[in-house]
Amino acid sequence: MSYLPGFGFTTVPTTYKYNFEALALTIGSFLAALPILLKRYSTYIFDYGAPIGLRLALENPSAVAAITSQNGNAYEEGLSSFWDPLKEHWTIGSAEQREGLSAFLTLEGTKSQYETGTRNPSTIAPESYTLDQALMDRNGNKDIQLDLLHDYRSNVPLYPSFQEYFRKSQVPLLAVWGKNDQIFAPEGRQKRLHH
Repeated sequence: MSYLPGFGFTTVPTTYKYNFEALALTIGSFLAALPILLKRYSTYIFDYGAPIGLRLALENPSAVAAITSQNGNAYEEGLSSFWDPLKEHWTIGSAEQREGLSAFLTLEGTKSQYETGTRNPSTIAPESYTLDQALMDRNGNKDIQLDLLHDYRSNVPLYPSFQEYFRKSQVPLLAVWGKNDQIFAPEGRQKRLHH
C-alpha cells in the first residue's frame, strides 16, 4: 500500500484528512490525471486497498474490467476477532482506547502481520517488516494510522453496496485468500463465493 497517502514514501500536505473517502478521492484523482485516456482498468485489491478500490468501482462501475482480490474483504463475516477492540473503539471512541490500539503499530504488531499463520516464520526476511516499521515510526504517522483504523468503520455500511456491485456488474473476479489471515478472515471469501 505504499502508493496510499500516509504509507511508504508518500509525502502529503499537512492538511490532508486521513479517511477512506479521502483516500478513494486521491486515487480516483490520480487515475483521472493519467496522461493516457484510461477508460477501463483491471485492479488488484487487498487490505485497505479493497474498500478504496471498491468505492471507486461504485462511482464508475463500467471502468472496472476485472478485479483480483487478495484477502480483499467486503463482508462483515470477514472481519476476524482482530477487529473486536476496534469495533469497541468505533462505538465508544475514548482516548484511552485509541492509545491502547497503538500496540497494533509497534514492531511486534507489524512483525505479527508477516509471521502469523506461516509455517516457518524464519523464512520471512526481517528487512520487510523492519522497513515497514521504520516508515510506520515516522513523525505523525502513528496518528495517521490510528485515524484510519478508526475510520475503517465507514467501510462496513458500504459492504452491502459492494456486494450488490459484485452481483449486478458480474465483473470478472479472482478472489484468493490466505486461510491463516489474522485480520480478514477466510469467511469473507466464502461469503463472496455465494454471490
